[in-house]
Amino acid sequence: MANSSSMRSGRRSKLKAEINVVPYIDVMLVLLIIFMAVPANETPNVVNLPRAEKSTLPPDTYIQISIKPNAELSIGVHGKESAPAENMDNRAALLARLRTLHQDNPDYPVLIAGDRESKYEEVIEMISEAKKMGIARVGLATQ
Repeated sequence: MANSSSMRSGRRSKLKAEINVVPYIDVMLVLLIIFMAVPANETPNVVNLPRAEKSTLPPDTYIQISIKPNAELSIGVHGKESAPAENMDNRAALLARLRTLHQDNPDYPVLIAGDRESKYEEVIEMISEAKKMGIARVGLATQ
């Protein structure tokens, strides 16, 4: 027995006081990838758009451009000096008429009335064209 106890004391191993962090890093990287990938795959089903309130005082006289979903365009002056709306076949004719109306009445703001089913791109392009002509007040007609 003395022999066995002396062997034990001679072969005594030291306990390691280190923490192996490699498995923890692996787990954290997997969790990070999961949390980054899951929200990217979810698409919102409903987009809540803001509603427009009526402005305090709408302009008395203005130039109105109407955009219908079937690409029908019309332009006219509304208010004190009302003129009948003219239907236009294409965008170039409408822009030429807008240029002449703006030159005749530089103080009139422009309201663009885009139908619900009309393309958003057409409305934005019309706003851009009006701004390029130097029209300072361009707005959207709402209901």
